[in-house]
Amino acid sequence: MKNVTSTNIPHHVAIILDGNGRWAKRLGQPRSYGHYMGGRNLFRIAKACQKIGIQKLTVYAFSTENWKRPKDEIEYLMSKPVELYQENKERIQEIDYKVTFAGRKDRIPKNLLDVMAEIEEKTKQNQGFELTICADYGAYDEIITAVNQLEKPITKEMIEEKLMVKEPVDLLIRTSGEQRLSNFLLWQVSYAEFYFAKVHWPAFNERQLQKAMKAYQKRHRRFGGIK
Repeated sequence: MKNVTSTNIPHHVAIILDGNGRWAKRLGQPRSYGHYMGGRNLFRIAKACQKIGIQKLTVYAFSTENWKRPKDEIEYLMSKPVELYQENKERIQEIDYKVTFAGRKDRIPKNLLDVMAEIEEKTKQNQGFELTICADYGAYDEIITAVNQLEKPITKEMIEEKLMVKEPVDLLIRTSGEQRLSNFLLWQVSYAEFYFAKVHWPAFNERQLQKAMKAYQKRHRRFGGIK
């Protein structure tokens, strides 16, 4: 990418995929259209991240709080990925990176869970870049679940070993202009750099990613110390 140096590339980038519905509304389309185009954009941005040397991308696709949304929207979000996967099943072999999923597994429909498991199985041997999709994920839930698996005395390292997403985040991006974490990776972003893009997620392209990378490379990360 132009003006993005090959050094100081973040190892782990996290993105809050925000603004699908508002983007669709601006175009006079239903919210479902925004979710569909946002899903397509995810794999374009994942490929762009892989190309510039980022090792891991974790995205917030569906939160533990998103169950409060209208029933028809939830049904679309739970059924459309299954439909698209069945239509494009053979293309999974074209993905040359690992895809994993993080989040609760007790509320997602079985047919979607089966698709998620199949994608993980078919991509598990791929090396060099990992895309983690957080579905029915909430940081409170993640930390509580991790702590409940441990015996006292508890250390930081013990908790990290039980987290769904184990690597610390270097750069957190949120689209659509909102500036909050919304219960996403609260533990992992403790020393992350934040970047808030004004564009909605379906409009977040490689140029927007480049701007985020350039902003990150201008930051001085001291982790509480002095350089």
